Amino acid sequence: MGPAHSQKTRWWGDLSIFASAFFFYLSTAVVRWGAGRVEIDAAYYVFARFLFGIVTVMAVMAVGRTGLRVRSYHLLIGRAVFNTIAVYCFYKAVALTTVAEGNILNMTFPLFVAVFSWLFLKKQREAMASLMVVVAFVGVWIVLAPDLTHFKSGSLWGLASGVTAAAAILYLNLSRRDHDTNTILFFMFGIGAIAIYAVYHRHIFWPNPTEIFYLTLCAGLGVIGQYLLTIGFRYVSAVEGSIVSCARILMAALLGPYMVGDPALTPAGWIGAFLILGANVYLAVRRVGG
Repeated sequence: MGPAHSQKTRWWGDLSIFASAFFFYLSTAVVRWGAGRVEIDAAYYVFARFLFGIVTVMAVMAVGRTGLRVRSYHLLIGRAVFNTIAVYCFYKAVALTTVAEGNILNMTFPLFVAVFSWLFLKKQREAMASLMVVVAFVGVWIVLAPDLTHFKSGSLWGLASGVTAAAAILYLNLSRRDHDTNTILFFMFGIGAIAIYAVYHRHIFWPNPTEIFYLTLCAGLGVIGQYLLTIGFRYVSAVEGSIVSCARILMAALLGPYMVGDPALTPAGWIGAFLILGANVYLAVRRVGG
């Protein structure tokens, strides 16, 4: 592969991941738009997303006359399990806090990608990188507790989504080496739908037309985002892809008051968001240049 072609595919990967960030944001905005209009639990939104996703994947495979190409069940199942937990925690955070706060805390996953790399890869242990992790955690605390004293318990769902999403991203990056997009998504959506229904079936019911609209819109946007994310990671590394995804931090902070009626971020909230963003940028640039 020549340099020009390599650069082109890398840009395609970056663009795909950036677009996925926008669709993921819109998907969470639907949860807020539906609040007060429909009584839908976060688990139902997640189940609808996975159900819509598995149907989409099967349709794509049928049209393309392609089948599953499995080389490592361990990687596919690991990706599915951690992604399911991350998505549920993410939607729960949006439901209990704000769209901006849920998205910002979910976007701590590049930080945890770096932490996991530091724990398991000795060559990733470097003083400046460790300092940036500390800076990012300061940003996380500021977002969790803008007054620097008490934090909202609902925010912990957002932080949990960041931790589990980091594990899911690492599994995705490894899975992309041996599996095509449809195989990865088939396992992810299929296992996710079964797991969510098994645990939260009491929250899943036959919806009326209005509920179908919100469930379908949220699920469709999320599935588009998932496809774009999975395609993008075919061309970039886990850390490179993570940093492009960080655009969602600014999207959530800037668009929240206009799109979902969220309160504008406080000065402390902006400081926390930029500390997380800045640390993520450093860690990504260090990984690419190292």
